[in-house]
Amino acid sequence: MSTTRKTVAALAACIATALGVASAGAQTYPERSITLVAPFSVGGDADLSARNLAAAAQKFVPQPIVVSNRAGAGGAIGSQLVKEAKPDGYTLLLARVGSQTLLPALKPSVPYKWSDFTFLGLLERNPFVCVVHADSPYRTLGDLVGALKAQPGKLNYSTSGPGTILNFGPQLLFDTLGLGKDAATQVVYKGGGDAALAVLSREVDFNCANLTSVIGNIKAGKLRALMTTTPERWKDIPDVPTVRELGYPQLEAIVGWSALYGPPGMSAELVAYWADVLAKLAKDPAWVAGTERFGGIPGVMSPAATAKFAADQFGVYDRLGKQLGIELK
Repeated sequence: MSTTRKTVAALAACIATALGVASAGAQTYPERSITLVAPFSVGGDADLSARNLAAAAQKFVPQPIVVSNRAGAGGAIGSQLVKEAKPDGYTLLLARVGSQTLLPALKPSVPYKWSDFTFLGLLERNPFVCVVHADSPYRTLGDLVGALKAQPGKLNYSTSGPGTILNFGPQLLFDTLGLGKDAATQVVYKGGGDAALAVLSREVDFNCANLTSVIGNIKAGKLRALMTTTPERWKDIPDVPTVRELGYPQLEAIVGWSALYGPPGMSAELVAYWADVLAKLAKDPAWVAGTERFGGIPGVMSPAATAKFAADQFGVYDRLGKQLGIELK
């Protein structure tokens, strides 16, 4: 046998061995618990989505899925942790619109790009709402807008950081109204749950957030929703008007979402494994009910469709950021 043929044969043997190892690895995965990093604090929309996923997926995954909250820097700390993890499928990320598209679009110094992850699947979308305390004098969005115009910079609102949808939504509202970015004062909290609690405790005047983090208190009559960015009124809060009804269709661009990401470089076998788990999850009544309970709209996507969705979302916020002149330092 010639040297060339020997080399080709050796390479073929190596490839066959590698494929065999990969196949065996895929068959035995997972052999230990999996860490699901939620890059925001306990009680917020990211945390609720992560825990709903972890609980429901246990029917299809033979090892524990442990949620680890790594809050801070608008979700960048937890996201960076996953980016730097081994691509072995044992460290995954509950990806969010703020940490995965807003930050990369608006903050050049963030240590990762929107595309620096392995896309495993979109989970759900979350309508965006603005809320006030149930006893607030602002009973409608018009009331709040009137107060913002009458008292520029006097009102305050809670967010989970300057690079999150909780801040971007109000900024787009201020721009739409021609009020300028300092129309109200931002007060930063660790996550969506804490930001919602700030309205309940009257530390701030209002909060604009994903419905996930406030739906429970809206239903309980503790918070009053002023609007929603859904195309039609949301079934669980039918008395709350849409932004289109209120004359601000531009705000429909703001929508929250959750997805499952992994570190860069995960194998095709692991991607296929999680795509299969999420496809089963999409038909699971417990996961669907849990998602709807915290205000999410279930909508699992394939890895390829998720990558396209994420690219489109990055494009939206990159464009809006430039249009509004928002760049985070």
